Amino acid sequence: MRLTTKGRFAVTAVLDLALRQGQGPVSLADISARQKISLSYLEQLFGKLRRNELVKSTRGPGGGYVLARTPEELSVAEIILAVDEPIDATQCGGKENCRDDEGKCITHDLWAGLNEHIFSFLRGVRLSQLVADHKRREAQRASGQGSSQVVEIHGRPKATTAPLSA
Repeated sequence: MRLTTKGRFAVTAVLDLALRQGQGPVSLADISARQKISLSYLEQLFGKLRRNELVKSTRGPGGGYVLARTPEELSVAEIILAVDEPIDATQCGGKENCRDDEGKCITHDLWAGLNEHIFSFLRGVRLSQLVADHKRREAQRASGQGSSQVVEIHGRPKATTAPLSA
């Protein structure tokens, strides 16, 4: 399973937008500057996000983008799929023609099962969770609590990273 920059950048940009929810439209130039993503690439991604009704655009001075739905309603999987990013670990793209004329390869079902787990996981991660995690890390950083992180998915701690030593 590989997630290309298209999917990663789409999630990053939509999260940036969600962090500014309620502050009015956000320009792609601002997202580009904060996230170090090419403006022309963001324009392509946001065109797809808008067509898939994940974001809304406002033209003119003070224009930009806002979320079309609340962060609680948006999953990471929806964002990735909206920019045509396949979530597929199979060699054949799910067509079951891994071995030319012989049909699917002997590990096809393994990779197809992995696809289901990955998609299920990403579908369960809400944009609101990513916003909350980011705000928690920012608050910890501001209070000098170091760089330890506990990533929570579905309300349960999943991974802990130790503080980085200098």
